Amino acid sequence: MATAGEVKKRIRSVKNISQITRALEAVSASRVRKAQARVLASRAFAEKAWEILLNVQSTGTKGVPLHPLLTARPEIKSVMVVLITSDRGLAGAFNSNIIRVAQRFAQRIGKPVKWLTIGKKGRDSLIRSGANVIAEFSAFGADPTVADIAPAARLAIEEFLSGNVDDVFIAYTDFVNTLTQRPVVLSWLPLLPFSTEDSILKESLKDIPQVSESNSDYEYEPDANAILDEIVPRFTELQLYQALLESQASEHSARMVAMRNASDNATQLIGDLTLVYNKARQAAITAEILDIVGGAEALQASIDTLANEITAGFANTPAHSSNGHQ
Repeated sequence: MATAGEVKKRIRSVKNISQITRALEAVSASRVRKAQARVLASRAFAEKAWEILLNVQSTGTKGVPLHPLLTARPEIKSVMVVLITSDRGLAGAFNSNIIRVAQRFAQRIGKPVKWLTIGKKGRDSLIRSGANVIAEFSAFGADPTVADIAPAARLAIEEFLSGNVDDVFIAYTDFVNTLTQRPVVLSWLPLLPFSTEDSILKESLKDIPQVSESNSDYEYEPDANAILDEIVPRFTELQLYQALLESQASEHSARMVAMRNASDNATQLIGDLTLVYNKARQAAITAEILDIVGGAEALQASIDTLANEITAGFANTPAHSSNGHQ
């Protein structure tokens, strides 16, 4: 059993950790509100942009020329997965969940996979596992813009257009609410719905907006090629930017919940350790009292023995009589 001093040091250590977790919880709580506001404000626009892209793609059968980003490859030889994680930990299972889903997706798809990572945690995990990481981006800050994510988007687009990869997916954490975040994989390039018969792949894929069934044709001014060359890359970058916003909102929510749970566990642990400390202190005091009582009894026994010896000595001494002088 630990001594009272050791338990007291552990209580002090847990209290210090509790102060850190409460501070991180407060910081995440302030950031999660801003992140949620951003993601909810842009989600409707991103989904509508995706629907427009699918509608534009569907007009290809009517003679409208398609953009290369809207054209599927006849044969899939290799794929790229853009993995979005956080730069920091202390967010519960946030990073491990999306990394696991992305790696399982890459294994099930059965093609050579190139990885582009956004976030240090995903990069470190993939490098440790020996994955083919061709580029990594990190440190986007609390308020990323489309311009911040543009280099990563351009690299993925160039890899696709050059034929180095035939499919590009985005693995990120979809924000549902403060308590729920869902790791998903979004089919990104080409900008077409991805179909598969693999049930495990279907579980990971994000649902895409339904294409409207209106028979209206799109009219382009000045011409279709000029319009598509301008808006398709922008809408493509927008999908990656929305995925980053979803991931950041999920990260702050997961960290806030994780730090709250850690603070609650620390409070409970402090209570348990305090009980152990009181028991140890009581046991130490009891032991000290027993030592004092035992010492007093031993001293009393020594005194009694010495007194008995002195008394016996006087009893064995011969008596002396005094003689008077004449």
